[in-house]
Amino acid sequence: RQRWEANRWFLQADGESGKRHGNETIRVTPLGEVSIRLPAPLAELANAPHGRYVLTAKVRFAYRGQEWADRVHANRAVAYRIHYDVQRARWYITASWQCATTPTIPLKAALAEGAIGVDTNADHLAAWRLDVHGNPVGNPRRFPYDLSGTVGHRDAQVRRSLTRLLKWAKTCDVTAIAIEDLGFDGEKTREKHGRRKWFRHLISGMPTGKLRARITSMAQTAGVTIIAVDPAYTSQWGAQHWQKPLTSKNRKTTRHDAAAVAIGRRAQGHPIRRRTTPPPAHRSDEQGHRIAQAGPGTPSAREPAPVPPDPRTRSARTGYGAHAGDQCAQHRSGHAIEHVQLMLSP
Repeated sequence: RQRWEANRWFLQADGESGKRHGNETIRVTPLGEVSIRLPAPLAELANAPHGRYVLTAKVRFAYRGQEWADRVHANRAVAYRIHYDVQRARWYITASWQCATTPTIPLKAALAEGAIGVDTNADHLAAWRLDVHGNPVGNPRRFPYDLSGTVGHRDAQVRRSLTRLLKWAKTCDVTAIAIEDLGFDGEKTREKHGRRKWFRHLISGMPTGKLRARITSMAQTAGVTIIAVDPAYTSQWGAQHWQKPLTSKNRKTTRHDAAAVAIGRRAQGHPIRRRTTPPPAHRSDEQGHRIAQAGPGTPSAREPAPVPPDPRTRSARTGYGAHAGDQCAQHRSGHAIEHVQLMLSP
């Protein structure tokens, strides 16, 4: 009898995208506070503004709690059902949502508007926007987070930094973010790094696993493509080839900013290392070789150079020039005599 009655003691409300925390009737904040919007006949029982009743107990979702927090933070639709369990004599709240199928986007289409390279660090994310040719645009951006304190505080800090990163990508009309495919799960031991305890403590504090899981789900909702690249030599080559050229009087480029440029260029398929400065004139020819990056459509240095005209006749040699394919073009005036050979049958 009690179970039969308990099956009718429930309150259910569908979610609404765009509403605060994804549901207007049953609202659950990221901190676990539950409030119910009362109907007009029960408005006098409200203990909060706008005709809402706030429950004294707070809730927590142990299963897939990170995905729920991402949707609530982005005001995505979440449906709730409050019901009573007779055997345990406790009230429970169930959250549910529908995951839309994400279409597969080709890499070339995702990089059509450039990319944003992101360098992951122990206390911040260093990001820089790159155009389609791999050149940095604007100034670098930093998204700090504090990983001290409780687990909930750390998760909130990571979520806040990733939300700011995705919003910045939307304002730049960029649909691709390149991050390092870091994984220190098997590289935290003393056998790997020796007695460098400070370095092992540093890589242990980097939230690489949480960042991968969190940014994947949040980027899917925002419509941004995540590109994981090989992290080999990105910090070293970025500092060697991009830190000094991108530093000016009004902008101080750090190693992390230069590493973000290297990560973005690797995702776009461009080389990270720049051409070295040509040697002095007394060690090589006066002209040297180019150090600037060539744009698309620029002739390659390996293409044959045009042959200068003959100084005696002031004309191009045979097989060269604008009429190289025309067999009638000769150095002298007039056209060549056409020789036709007839095959006579016996």
